[in-house]
Amino acid sequence: MTQRTALDEVDAKGSFKRTDATYRNVIEEGGRFEPAWGRYHLYVALACPWADGTLAALYLKGLEHVIGFSVVHPTWQRSRPANPNDMHCGWAFRNPGDPPLANSLGFGKFECDDALVADVVNNCKFVRDLYEKSNDKAGKYSTPVLWDKKEGTIVNNESMDILKMFNTKFNKFAKNPELDLFPAHLAKVAEEANAWIYPNINNGVYRCGFAKTQEAYDMAVKDLAAALDKAENLLAKQRYVCGDTFTYMDLRLFMTLVRFDPVYVVYFKTNVGTIEMNYPNLFNYIRDIYQFGSMSKAINMRHIKMHYFTSHPDLNKFAIIPKGRDMDLAGPHNRGKGGKAVEVSCWAKVMELISPSQK
Repeated sequence: MTQRTALDEVDAKGSFKRTDATYRNVIEEGGRFEPAWGRYHLYVALACPWADGTLAALYLKGLEHVIGFSVVHPTWQRSRPANPNDMHCGWAFRNPGDPPLANSLGFGKFECDDALVADVVNNCKFVRDLYEKSNDKAGKYSTPVLWDKKEGTIVNNESMDILKMFNTKFNKFAKNPELDLFPAHLAKVAEEANAWIYPNINNGVYRCGFAKTQEAYDMAVKDLAAALDKAENLLAKQRYVCGDTFTYMDLRLFMTLVRFDPVYVVYFKTNVGTIEMNYPNLFNYIRDIYQFGSMSKAINMRHIKMHYFTSHPDLNKFAIIPKGRDMDLAGPHNRGKGGKAVEVSCWAKVMELISPSQK
């Protein structure tokens, strides 16, 4: 079996092609994995938008007393450092106060801070160990991981599946069972929104950042620019992606947008504009969602920046973390007040006018 990371998921044309999750079991009454207090454990990286979204859902539903969680160090490490033939790098567990970590080439010193939560369930040193305990055959050791302590195996590592399970399967234990991230009456609207938000924004930033040819990047950044304009115009007319109701689509869109200016504009070359300066409706939307319920508890900008800028030597050999601007996410916003749409320049149209040689 060949170990891999997202950086390896590139086709012959240099385009990033994310592979599907491997573990897709469902928690349900009467099934193999039944809802239970204390049976499950969530493993997350605060930097990863997919994993962080599941932790946010855990907080929003009020389930942190029912399902425990561990938080990895943001800087990828050699997962088999004693084996010179195994160069895989991935998520590592550390305790707060442990010695700082360098990147996989030995550059930098990155603190083991108080946000880290070691693996108290399996005492694993790497997320890879969890997959190998589950007899994994795929070789991609990603987060999130939802673990069953009873059987000692991975239940699911697909973030959307985990969101759905957290939404309803533990309601009898939840502090906020009334919160519905997947309202049935908005299912069609949400699916239609996901059809353009996921490929062009959520996954679109990765398509830009992990592209290995100019052609692949040009296509990805053009799609991203058009989708950002579409989202900006949509959210000029309504508070949330699906109208007046907060849904999983807001959770997922927010998780990408909140990382856009601090990381993606520089690191993934998504410099068609910044959210703060060029997309006023999206910027106010980020503030609105950040202030929704306990969402802010899931956002750790230090981990976000540290992971991206220190984990991929091919993209940033010396692991230098840019200073960037500090966004005040807790500041006032104009959402939910019936404000008039804000006129903005159309970056997608600008991109259309740029010749391939100038992009």
